[in-house]
Amino acid sequence: MVNELLGRVAIVTGAASGLGRGMAQRFAAEGARLVVADVDVEGGQALAATLGDDVVFVRTDVSDPDQVGALVAATVAQFGDLHIMVNNAGVSGTLRRLLDDDLSDFHRVMAVNVLGVMAGTRDAARHMATRDGGSIINLTSIGGIQAGGGVMTYRASKAAVIQFTKSAAIELAQHGIRVNAIAPGNIPTPILASSAGDLAPEELERFETRIRQGMRDDRPLKREGTPDDVAEAALYFATDRSRYVTGTVLPVDGGTVAGKVNRPRRQSS
Repeated sequence: MVNELLGRVAIVTGAASGLGRGMAQRFAAEGARLVVADVDVEGGQALAATLGDDVVFVRTDVSDPDQVGALVAATVAQFGDLHIMVNNAGVSGTLRRLLDDDLSDFHRVMAVNVLGVMAGTRDAARHMATRDGGSIINLTSIGGIQAGGGVMTYRASKAAVIQFTKSAAIELAQHGIRVNAIAPGNIPTPILASSAGDLAPEELERFETRIRQGMRDDRPLKREGTPDDVAEAALYFATDRSRYVTGTVLPVDGGTVAGKVNRPRRQSS
């Protein structure tokens, strides 16, 4: 299908890079009028410039609810409506053992990953509730579904997004607003490197290689996931193809949360 979002207005937060960039590109290609939102002014402006006249950039720090409200207002002022809100902006905590964690990044991670999603959902819904509804798409992570060591604040924040998404879906259904979440996993983006702390370039490369290999080993599907895979899921939630779908969490992870691969043991001769 082409032009599935023709006539629709969308916001994608955290759109200057990674998964957000992929979703913004796909939405624009499908005909959406689009607001690219990010704290990265240079990256956001550059992306918007490549996507056509119906795409604008608005600098937004989603950890500040006032800025999120201003983003929604600017979108409606620019394009006259808002049909799709993608709350994608997120940060990772530093990878530490729990006993060594000083929790210094707790407030920042929660402010971006949880408060930003809550404010984005609320403010988009305030507009959508006065129209014919809309679609809100929140980005969580398989880290919010599966327990595991390390980056525990990040995992907790993404678990909170799941519970919030389901609760918001129940409350907003009466207004014709669908609220769903996508849980990406094992997809190469810059967020993994940001969890490594202040490693030297060679150490950082070894860190990423080791973590990514572990992810591959646990993933049933052996092809690598890409931002395009997440963008395809977001497009589904953004269109009328999902008109009877709300309160769901869709893992886009190559089957990782379904379970680890059981490798047959070698028999001794």
